[in-house]
Parts: sequence; structure tokens; C-alpha cells
Amino acid sequence: MDNPNKDLRIAIIGGGMGGLACALALAKRGFTHIEVYEIASNLGFVGAGIQLAPNMARVLDRLGCWAEIEKEAVDLKETSIRQGDTDFELGNVDLRYIKETYGYPHMVGHRSSLAGALYESCKREHSVTFFFSTAAEEVNAFSPRPSFRAQPRKGQPYTVEADVVIAADGVKSNIRPQMLKELGVDAQVVDTNQAAYRIMLQREEMQNDPELVQLIDSDKVTRWIGEKRHIIAYPVSSKTIYNISTVQPDTNFAAAPSATYTTKGSKASMLAIFDDFCPTIHRMLSLVPDGEVCEWKLRVHSPLPTWVHGSVALLGDACHPTLPHMAQGAALAIEDAAVLAVVLARAPDREPGSVNKALRVYERLRKERAELLVELAAASGRALHLGEGAAKAERDRQFAALKEGKGKVPDKWADADVQKMIYGHDCMRVAEESFDELFAGL
Repeated sequence: MDNPNKDLRIAIIGGGMGGLACALALAKRGFTHIEVYEIASNLGFVGAGIQLAPNMARVLDRLGCWAEIEKEAVDLKETSIRQGDTDFELGNVDLRYIKETYGYPHMVGHRSSLAGALYESCKREHSVTFFFSTAAEEVNAFSPRPSFRAQPRKGQPYTVEADVVIAADGVKSNIRPQMLKELGVDAQVVDTNQAAYRIMLQREEMQNDPELVQLIDSDKVTRWIGEKRHIIAYPVSSKTIYNISTVQPDTNFAAAPSATYTTKGSKASMLAIFDDFCPTIHRMLSLVPDGEVCEWKLRVHSPLPTWVHGSVALLGDACHPTLPHMAQGAALAIEDAAVLAVVLARAPDREPGSVNKALRVYERLRKERAELLVELAAASGRALHLGEGAAKAERDRQFAALKEGKGKVPDKWADADVQKMIYGHDCMRVAEESFDELFAGL
């Protein structure tokens, strides 16, 4: 389809998953002037494992980078939900139906593989230019032509003027509070009182423990749950790494500044937090090298009244950060990116009024879905972290019924009806089919 707006100058703030996917999606739609401003000096990709759900894979495949990511990803065949202290299996869900039903399997991989594939794909697009070591600071105007002050790490600040600005600068977004202040809205970052350890064990670190080798050799994601805590683990990188993510009550960040999101953790503290979990967990966590324990603060913010002001739009964690319990944070940002590319290409012209309406169509298409998944993640966490009592007894009764093929899964991530709502959603097709009606109605 011809793109009448291909000469729009589009500035993307942030080179994370959402920003990279947005740049690539726009390039694939024929836009010729795409600039990415990233505060880091380079995209040195680190991080832990990531779940590559079918709704994400579908977009990445259309953007031409899924095949590279899929090469070393692990195709999950089942999920096992277990009691943390006894290792008793509460429920088991067969995931093999997912590929047949949704066109893509549920895979898991390394964040660096996903981000690296997106970045390499962007570099092959002549229309995408990266500006590293450059912070986007004060917004000078949101419309009709948005502009902001760019501050290089070395050098003098300068003004960037564009036709569209996309703020993909994460939960600590610099653009979001300026937009909300301009609109007279207050939406603060919300402390979840939760934190997470993210751990990657090498195969050679596990090779002397047959039970742990069995875990890394499996096509299985395992979740051990306990009061206010859980651990989720699965193999990545062609089963050379075992990825472990935890969620536990926050103790180390409670008195820290709000801008603090990561800290070096104590191995002794980590082992103490999961002291009452089963011996398998003890042996696994004991393998983490001293000095390599890193803890993340989990923060979200209250739902925003809007993601759009003038010709500026928020994307991903800048507008809908989520707890990790549904494994959809990156997927939602990549869906946002794909939909933004569709609506900007479908706008009838490049006038500021049309750009604003196209961005509002993006919000109409994305906001309700994103906020629903954010709430589902929070609800799933509440169910998984129950302590002794009637609510936990009812949850475990539901898990027992699941073993007999009855009822819903208390772990919403593994529930077939929830998976249908998430994995069955083709965000690009919906955007294409809905655009004309939604645009006309604004």
C-alpha cells in the first residue's frame, strides 16, 4: 500500500524493545525519516530471559526478524505450577496446542536475542538513524510540530523538531510527566512493594546435579509459588542457559529514592527469602555466583487518562508498565509499535490535525487491551502469592480440578481462555480493519 505520509519526520525517544520495534515497523511501512534518540552510549544488550508469545511472534514475523530470533529460542511444550515449599505439582498445562491454534508456538528466549535482532533489522533500514548518548529533556511544544531539547552526553544541547514524537522511554519516562502536567493530570508511579531477582545459570553450572540438568533439558516452564513470593524458570539460548526470575516483597528499595530501580543484591538475603522453599530451589539458588545477584524494583503507575497530546504519543512502559506475571510487557510494547506504524501510514494526509487523529486512533485500539492485561497481571500475582487461609484453599481446589480437566487456571498466564484473548489478537489486522471507522468518528 502506498504511504502518502512517508516524508513525515518521526522522532522516537528510547531505544528499548518498543522504540526499536516502532522504528522498524515505521520503516517497513515506507516512512523515510525516522530518528531514534537513546540516552545510553550503545545498545549493549543485557538482561534475562523473555517469553516470546504468539501475539509478539506474529508482529516480529511481519517485520522480518522472527526467523533470526526463533533459531535459538526454546519451544515450550508445558507449564508446571508447583507448591514452593513441597515441590508438589498443583497444576500442569499442555502448551502444544498453541502453535496449531495461533500459528506460532509459545517460545522463550534471551532478551539480548530479541533486542539484537530488532536493532540489526533497524540498521538495515536506510530510513532509520540512531542518536546515542543523547537524552530527550524538555519538551518545547506538543503541537502543531512537536519539539524537544536533546542533550548529548558530550556537546551542547540542541532542538529537535519533528512531525511526530513517540515517547518509548519506559516507566521512568521523561516525556510522560511533562505531557500530564501540560494536560493538568496527576498520575504517579505506584510502588508495588515487590521486587525481583533475575538470574541466568549456565548449563555447566548445573551439570553435576541430575535434577537440575533435567530442568534445563526440558521444554517446560516451571513456576514455584508461595506466600507473597514465586519463582518462574525455563531454559533459553538453545538450552545453554536456565533463566530464573523471582518475585518477592521489597525490602531493599523501600527507603531508596524513587528513581532507583536496580541494586546489587545479597546472595545470603536471596537464600533467606526462599529459605522455606524446596531443596531443588535451594540448590538452584546456591549456584548463583557471589556478587552476581541483581535485584529489580517492580513499579507501575496508575492508568493514564490519555496517551496522546498533540502530535506526541506514549508507547509501552511509558504508558502501561505492568507486573511480569502475564509475561506480556515487551509484547504489548511491540504491539503498540506495530499499530502506530499502521495508523500513521493510513492517515489521509500529514497535516497536524490528521496526525493527532491517527494517534488517537492508536490509543483507541490499544489502551483498553493494555490496561486489561496490566490488571490481569496484578490479579494473577495476588492469586499466586496467597498465604494459608480460605482463599488459598479455594485456589488449590481450582488447581486440583484442573488436573481432571475441569475449570479455569488460577495462574491466568496458563489459562486457555486468557491465552485466546491475548494470543489470538492480531493487532495489525485489527488496526487495518478498524482505522477508517475510528478515524471518521473522531
